Amino acid sequence: MKGLVLCGGYGTRLRPITHTSQKQLIPIANKPIVFYAIEDLVEAGTREIGIVVGPNREQVKEAIGDGSRWGVHIEYILQEEPRGLAHAVLISEEFLGNEDFIMYLGDNILRGGITHFVSEFKDSPCSASILLTKVSDPRLFGVAVLDDGDNVRYLVEKPKDPPSNLALVGIYAFKPAIFEAVKSVKPSWRNELEITEAIQWLIVKHLFVKASLVSGWWKDTGKPEDLLEANRLILDELEGKSWDSPHIQGRIQIGKKTVIDDTSLLRGPAIIGEGCVIENSYVGPFTSIGNNVTLRGAHVENSIVLDECEIDTDAHILDSFLGRGCHLKKTARLPRGVRLFVGDSSIIEV
Repeated sequence: MKGLVLCGGYGTRLRPITHTSQKQLIPIANKPIVFYAIEDLVEAGTREIGIVVGPNREQVKEAIGDGSRWGVHIEYILQEEPRGLAHAVLISEEFLGNEDFIMYLGDNILRGGITHFVSEFKDSPCSASILLTKVSDPRLFGVAVLDDGDNVRYLVEKPKDPPSNLALVGIYAFKPAIFEAVKSVKPSWRNELEITEAIQWLIVKHLFVKASLVSGWWKDTGKPEDLLEANRLILDELEGKSWDSPHIQGRIQIGKKTVIDDTSLLRGPAIIGEGCVIENSYVGPFTSIGNNVTLRGAHVENSIVLDECEIDTDAHILDSFLGRGCHLKKTARLPRGVRLFVGDSSIIEV
């Protein structure tokens, strides 16, 4: 089976970060979000992957490359404007050919991978298979209604009055019948070709659509709070050295050439990149620190700090996201806790 990863769109809900970075390339636990999707596809046996890219295509190509780091072949498919998931399938027909394929939204992170999901699809007579999870507010998602046999009765996109609490999580398996479906649907009120409409077309044509429930956790990293929660979930399962010293405690990954002085305290789970300098600082649980970051007299907890940042303030940085190259400076004001969502190359006095 081939893979199709969607890595376009503007990521407006994540601005200002996405003014300078494609949202699927934002690091979670020091790894771009889209890498998790690619790794899941590779683990499930995929060896050819199409990446649907948009306006920031060169940035995406530079980050992902030709696929050799994962032992796969990657091709890039340009979607000039974000015109919907079904449109992404439509423009990828030449790459996908007459083969079954997995479509994975590149800003989704799923615990446990998709190997079982793919295996079940291969052994089934269905034309499509979708992954679902129960959500508290289904109005924000595509929603599915199932029969007693886990077959999909019908789907609806972002309903005002949801018929169930089962939301599509952005991972789909399709047989080639989906191409006729995406060619048959009309633009929605959002002026997009909706994949829910295309799957509904299959159902109307009496083709089986199967559903499976996510067994672990799943995150759509579309909003700032989602990035931090995904970071917590990944770090909570971090496989790293478990430290037990006066200055480094818990599961923490520390990169090469990182220097931590004896007046600092690090508590995991956390991940520290390469070439960092940490002096007289506290790094608390569920924190990701990128490469070449400098902390002086800093207190950072439950936050994501990207490459080349410098934090030189005694304000408590909590539940925050700092883009690349940010500089937080000390002011004469009394220390206080702050929550920040800061774009690349910003300079802030706190």
